[in-house]
Amino acid sequence: MSNKTIPYKIYLEENEMPKAWYNLRADMKNKPAPLLNPSTKQPMTKDELKGVFCDELITQELDDTTPYFEIPKEILEFYKMYRPSPLVRAYRLEEKLNTPAKIYYKFEGNNTSGSHKLNSAIAQAYYAKKQGLKGVTTETGAGQWGSALSMACSYFDLDCKVYMVKVSYEQKPFRREVMRTYGASVTPSPSTETEVGRKILATHPQTTGSLGCAISEAVEKATTTEGYRYVLGSVLNQVLLHQSIIGLETKAALDKYSIIADIIIGCAGGGSNLGGLIAPFMKEKIKGERNYRIIAVEPASCPSLTRGKYAYDFCDTGMICPLAKMYTLGSNYIPAPNHAGGLRYHGMSSTLSQLYDDGLMEAVSVKQTDVFKAAEEFARIEGILPAPESSHAIKVAIDEALKCKETGEEKTIVFGLTGTGYFDMAAYGKYHDGLMENYIPSDEEINNSLLQLPTI
Repeated sequence: MSNKTIPYKIYLEENEMPKAWYNLRADMKNKPAPLLNPSTKQPMTKDELKGVFCDELITQELDDTTPYFEIPKEILEFYKMYRPSPLVRAYRLEEKLNTPAKIYYKFEGNNTSGSHKLNSAIAQAYYAKKQGLKGVTTETGAGQWGSALSMACSYFDLDCKVYMVKVSYEQKPFRREVMRTYGASVTPSPSTETEVGRKILATHPQTTGSLGCAISEAVEKATTTEGYRYVLGSVLNQVLLHQSIIGLETKAALDKYSIIADIIIGCAGGGSNLGGLIAPFMKEKIKGERNYRIIAVEPASCPSLTRGKYAYDFCDTGMICPLAKMYTLGSNYIPAPNHAGGLRYHGMSSTLSQLYDDGLMEAVSVKQTDVFKAAEEFARIEGILPAPESSHAIKVAIDEALKCKETGEEKTIVFGLTGTGYFDMAAYGKYHDGLMENYIPSDEEINNSLLQLPTI
């Protein structure tokens, strides 16, 4: 340990902020499986993806050999509004738990969108503007991605069309209004605006929607509207690339005070936050330099890693997107409407799926009442109201710290606090009123969904 006094919050100086994103795939011994064309079952080419994604983003998506991508100066200037973000020592939580563990969290909620999603949103909006596009389309679940993208598009004067999962659209009106404040149009999904939306509604008229449904609508809108492309807030390799700035800053802050992490924990929905946080640590683990424990935390109601199947599947419910090899519950899987904790995607990033399949990280699922209990405890002790998604990581960080209390081990735990929960008060209200239920899908429900996996 360095003789320097470790502050409560570790800030990097502006000139210490990373100037390049790190592409973890370049150092993976087993590369993630390629996206496949659903018609030919052959790897997607750049030309085939051009009608969906921005050109530069396709290059980033398909590149698994270039370790670093320089961050354009326009994006760096935007980052300076809220980055570097702080790495905070949770002294009060440690004291409350009476644990010998040292707990740190990387706080990504110190920007207007309220989450880490802005790190990739501004990059994707920049490349769309650079290409001369009129606008972009996207989906959003809980609303963090839609909020971030609408803010980024406003900055670059781009039109932004958001398809928001219907249950979230109804439960989280303030997220919707943030998007509209920044100029985005917001449509509850599935909708009658698109052919795929109408088809889904005809088959499932009472559906509350899913990210898979919203993705299908957003992709259709982009590919049928001149001057538009589709952008995604998680799952894709390009998104994990942009989010690597989280892990790079975290590693730099720890190194600044000679702190070595033992356990790194992140919530896992599609994989953007977790993939970004663990990137430089996973690099050292792959190279045999450090043996970190890396834990992905997912909701028990949408357990793609812990109960899903590692297989090629559609990225969307409408089955119009490329096939990705990932841990999946099936593209038709729709989480229960009472699931309020976010992380609702049916699959997991191909990169993270490969790492998990290789045994390089662990996964655990947690019930949402336990998640909100941990969130409430953290808010009362540490003074930050956490997003429900982040609270999955908080729950497991507390669990690991209590294990240290039992064993007397002085481990250093680092987790990602992806954002704030001020737009999630309806969910907090359900928890406080005793109306929150823990829905755990049956094996039969998951197996029925998996029966519809495509044949490769």
